[in-house]
Amino acid sequence: MAINVTPLEPWVQEKITGNCSGRLTRKLIEDYQLNKLQETIAWVSASSRFYRRLYQGLDCKITSLADINKLPFTTSEDLKDYPLDFLCVSQDNISRIVTLQTSGTTGKPKRLFFSEPDQELTIDFFHHGMFTLIKPGDRVLILLPGETTGSVGDLLRLGLARAGVTGSVHGIVSNPEAAFEQIKREKINVLVGIPTQVLNLARFIDSRDESSSLNIKSVLLSTDYVPLTVVKELQRYWGCQVFNHYGMTEMGLGGGIECEGFCGYHLREADLYFEIIDPLTGTPVIDGRPGEIVFTTLTRSAMPLVRYRTGDISRFIPGICACNTVLKRLERVKSRDRVFLNETDYLTISDFDEVLFEFGDIIDFEVTLTEEAKQNQLNLNILLRKPVDADIKQPLLQSLAKIPILKAGLQTNSLQVNLNFNVTSEVRAPKSSAKRQIQDRRRGVRP
Repeated sequence: MAINVTPLEPWVQEKITGNCSGRLTRKLIEDYQLNKLQETIAWVSASSRFYRRLYQGLDCKITSLADINKLPFTTSEDLKDYPLDFLCVSQDNISRIVTLQTSGTTGKPKRLFFSEPDQELTIDFFHHGMFTLIKPGDRVLILLPGETTGSVGDLLRLGLARAGVTGSVHGIVSNPEAAFEQIKREKINVLVGIPTQVLNLARFIDSRDESSSLNIKSVLLSTDYVPLTVVKELQRYWGCQVFNHYGMTEMGLGGGIECEGFCGYHLREADLYFEIIDPLTGTPVIDGRPGEIVFTTLTRSAMPLVRYRTGDISRFIPGICACNTVLKRLERVKSRDRVFLNETDYLTISDFDEVLFEFGDIIDFEVTLTEEAKQNQLNLNILLRKPVDADIKQPLLQSLAKIPILKAGLQTNSLQVNLNFNVTSEVRAPKSSAKRQIQDRRRGVRP
């Protein structure tokens, strides 16, 4: 079945060429990106104390996209250590400051600064990117923080309004019944939210035998890794399309979004330049090979970032998307956290997401790794919707054994898995803006 080209393509074309006539090509995109890279590097070199220091004595002349490899990377540690040194405008011109505390640490947070024009870029992206899953007249419930002016939910609401769509900001789901009542009351047909929270809202509604009473046509999942298990469960409950969005605050919230072909994120190439590098050597990888995502902002004024290392792992997908766009595609991003059990074998929170969320009574869980008598102890604190029979432990262990590294550890007795259960009727709100990850509390192992 033929599908529509991603709405990002005509939007990118208009930003690049000033109109939507003619055909967008990779050459047009790359010529534009080269020009914007040159402008951005000149801007930060003249206006940012951080980049003036970083580029001192370097040849920063960029005559091709490949020349960007001459420039050093920017890291999250830089943002923690020198937030004000990144600024290219007066603090009087800053309209929004976002503080990101890394989960599990007590160190310095990251601070991101945005001017009003910077936030306008995000609203514009939301306006056009959301046409992937909405049409004028739709009613969208935003299950993201939105009480503060300039927050993600607030900017999304503004972008939806420009698209002729009503966006209601519910906020983080702490009371699923209240969210359910708002869906019914406002005749909501599109949801935007955090994967685990939307899943548990769907399961709460299903426990009331009310799934068929709703008219949810599409869901957009964002802010964290999206397990395929969650996508399949939402499709099963509501028969809806489930889209995946990739972005982070450092990008200005929006990076890319799936089209109806569901074969990778189409990228916001007029505002961001993406690279994939070898995370160990820092060198670019061949298109199609996996590596770490690095991006450069092309249109931001207050706090531009050049070659920012995200820690996220993905790859550019070769070939043409089913929607026939010329925009690049990123493969579904994998969870960035890695906890090594030994020199080569590691676990991520996404390993557990894929197997544990198959159990309908699991609301959420935390994974902590400790050590006792030189044996790794994997402690799972599992939050349940209702009390369950003790017999659930064996099926859970069998599911966990689907993770090859855990299976090997259990077979060799080098790993002990401890299951702890708690019961609540509420959907747990995220503790911070940081993404879910495994907590490593072994002695002598850096968190």
